[in-house]
Amino acid sequence: MFPSKPQEPSRKDDKMKNKKTLKQGLLIIIMAVFLITACQPAPTQEITKTLTTEPTPGETSEPTQTQITESPETTSDIPKPEPVFEPWITLEIIASSLTAPVALAAPDDDSGKLYIVDQVGLIYIVDSADTLLGTPFLDIRDKLVNLNTSYDERGLLGMAFHPDYASNGRFFLYYSAPLRPGAPSGFDHTSLVSEFRVSDANPNRADPDSEKIIMEIDQPQENHNAGSIVFGPDGYLYIPLGDGGGAHDRGPGHAADWYNINQGGNGQDVEDNLHGSILRIDIDNGDPYAIPADNPQISKNFPEIWAYGFRNPYRMAFDPGGERELFLGDAGQDLWEEVSIVVAGGNYGWNVREGMHCFSTADPGNPNAITDCPKVDNLGNALIDPIIEFRNSRHPEGGLGTSIVGGVVYRGDLLPAWDGRYIFGQWSTSFRSPAGSLFVAKRSEDDSWTFEPIIIPDRDGSAMGEYVLALGQDVQGEVYVLTSSSTGPSGNTGIVYRILP
Repeated sequence: MFPSKPQEPSRKDDKMKNKKTLKQGLLIIIMAVFLITACQPAPTQEITKTLTTEPTPGETSEPTQTQITESPETTSDIPKPEPVFEPWITLEIIASSLTAPVALAAPDDDSGKLYIVDQVGLIYIVDSADTLLGTPFLDIRDKLVNLNTSYDERGLLGMAFHPDYASNGRFFLYYSAPLRPGAPSGFDHTSLVSEFRVSDANPNRADPDSEKIIMEIDQPQENHNAGSIVFGPDGYLYIPLGDGGGAHDRGPGHAADWYNINQGGNGQDVEDNLHGSILRIDIDNGDPYAIPADNPQISKNFPEIWAYGFRNPYRMAFDPGGERELFLGDAGQDLWEEVSIVVAGGNYGWNVREGMHCFSTADPGNPNAITDCPKVDNLGNALIDPIIEFRNSRHPEGGLGTSIVGGVVYRGDLLPAWDGRYIFGQWSTSFRSPAGSLFVAKRSEDDSWTFEPIIIPDRDGSAMGEYVLALGQDVQGEVYVLTSSSTGPSGNTGIVYRILP
């Protein structure tokens, strides 16, 4: 059949046509809105637009509404600007009137407590409200060797909480005790690594009768005692030991050196003593400890040795983030101070090298006394250079300080631009005057490190005006500076500061 002949449109048909035209126009508007929106930057929140359409003249229906919902990207997808780094800080006092605060420890037990180690043999608690508790957590003054109040590197030097302290209450101390019976004649004292436990009755007190001696190391001289014990991310206890003290790493109690220009060398002798090394032990097995199966095979006689070639690894700490590397500040003698990242089996050069330079026991204050020295040891191991070094104040050309104070890698929230930077210090520019200072270092893309002074606006530039004894870190990654205005463990000028923006 053929289609019927078209008829003339009626008034009703006109209305229908007008309505259809309006709807087509509406569709065009909606499409235009979408196109315009697509070309705009993503808004920060979802937006719903309502388009109201009036009825065609003559119709009695209510106006119709069409909702157009845009679904932009969320704010988390918008790149945030990097925080700007500036080497400026302020210092907030959280504890004062101490004698010589030389270490700070914080257990991962949700308590928010900080434990301050005073060299004289006391441990204090700062609670989560930044209140220094009046009664010490532990008092071992009667266990220590007699200290020289004018200057001494002995005493209570380190504290480390077991990773499971919250459930087992175990912690460990490193301290200087009187020379034990049977020690070599003429030696000065015996360093102890001991385990203690918290009191069952009071979490703010330790049980003084719970001591279990883990290790005893007889020390030839009174200095170079290191002591900043720490648990690694592997759960093992790391113990830094100095070279036995004295000077040059030679004399009574020091081994003969394979490097025949220098006369001495506990730092390079791994078969006759533990000195000048980092030990790594398992305190959860054995009696009193076991050797981790993956310790490097450095020494047949002392399998505890994990790394060696140190003079006085006074302060060390694991990075709580990143690759969990071990950063260590090794105090130099007359010319160079250094920071190293320590790896298993590494030889860090002392006393063949001081920093990145050859060292001479015959002329230690002369930077040109020896210009050509080995770069590998007698076992074929490379002598590892530090990542940071600076001249000692005794260097003929002058320097930044008399002794480096190893620090920590910042991982807190208060200074976001500092994340991953290494904060360290120097004890003082002069022995007679308290003039310590702080520095911050950054790793470059080529794995080299640069550093600069930290500025404290309300002080004399970068100068603390105090002796810097140590840096510490809480479980949130915030950093603390421990100082005193006295050269020795005496008086009550010891202060603990928190670093703030």
